[in-house]
Amino acid sequence: MTENKKKILEMLAENKISIDDAYRLLNVIDADEGGQASTPKPESEVKAKPKYLRVNVMPDPDAEGGSGDRVNVRVPMSLIRAGIKLTSLIPPEAMDKVNGALRDKGINFDVRSVKTEDIEELIEALGELEVDVMSGRGEKVKVFVE
Repeated sequence: MTENKKKILEMLAENKISIDDAYRLLNVIDADEGGQASTPKPESEVKAKPKYLRVNVMPDPDAEGGSGDRVNVRVPMSLIRAGIKLTSLIPPEAMDKVNGALRDKGINFDVRSVKTEDIEELIEALGELEVDVMSGRGEKVKVFVE
């Protein structure tokens, strides 16, 4: 830890600066050390990493019949991460079969190319995802992360 960071934390401990001020100062120091000039976001604008991928399907109460199946799926992101790590245990022959099946469906994707870093980037991008769909049958489908 640098001297500047220690001083900021000491000032925070002595109530000389607010938590938001300390956060902004620490971000500026980190940006300077990393060689990047960035504008730190106030703490209220910093989004937490998504923990769950959610899919909700809700029937339209005004639709004909008035009722339908409700679906509420919540998948932990840790399960997605673990699944990616498990791909390393798949035998090469099985990987070839999976890749072949994907190609047969018109998806040109090699399962072996998936890396943990790519998944983290994808999960981070999912933080902005929100999809709302109203089907022709009056069902509302919502996909989002929380």
